[in-house]
Amino acid sequence: MFRKDYILRMVEEMTQMISKVFDLKKERKYTEALWEIDELLSKEFPLNSRLLNSLPTEEITEMFRFGGTVESDKLQGAAYLLNEEGKIYRDSGQIDEGLTRFMKSLHLYLVADTHGANKELIKLTDQVDNLLNQLKDYRLPLKTETLLFHYQEVNGQYAEAENALFRLLERDGIDPTEGIAFYNRLLGKDDERLEQGRLPRVEVMEGLLEMQQRFQ
Repeated sequence: MFRKDYILRMVEEMTQMISKVFDLKKERKYTEALWEIDELLSKEFPLNSRLLNSLPTEEITEMFRFGGTVESDKLQGAAYLLNEEGKIYRDSGQIDEGLTRFMKSLHLYLVADTHGANKELIKLTDQVDNLLNQLKDYRLPLKTETLLFHYQEVNGQYAEAENALFRLLERDGIDPTEGIAFYNRLLGKDDERLEQGRLPRVEVMEGLLEMQQRFQ
């Protein structure tokens, strides 16, 4: 109960903060908007903006590990604030600073999802989709691309997962046997589910054949 109350309060405070940030951005008070985010980061997490942006994602994840378990909802909260910070930099014309934060935010969202984050808490799926749209013209780090591949498969986005798989293969970022295993897993799905994932069975079989020909 305590954990649930804490998470709900965190989300409420983030919502209030975003309202303030929105008003500050309209007035082009970008520095003040960044202060609002930094203040909430320092209050809710063992982090501030400087630390969050300097640490690698693996170390950030470890900071949210308690008793061997990643506190996934707190981690997605940090990802949310990092994303909002990226929007401020983007809106102020500092595109590279914004992109750096978008990349790290996406990675942390995907890690949080892997560890069972509540998708409805701050609409994790929508957050990931919006970040992917922001980053569609850029190459993701290999570790992020790998997380994305598994995330999209688990969430039934089979065509998108296949695209991620081939991007990984082009960069030697994944063992080809994992591609073969991916298609074999899909063959175990029913036709309706494959159609919903925009990768019908005939394309799954074609993909498996191509993978076998290329790598066996």
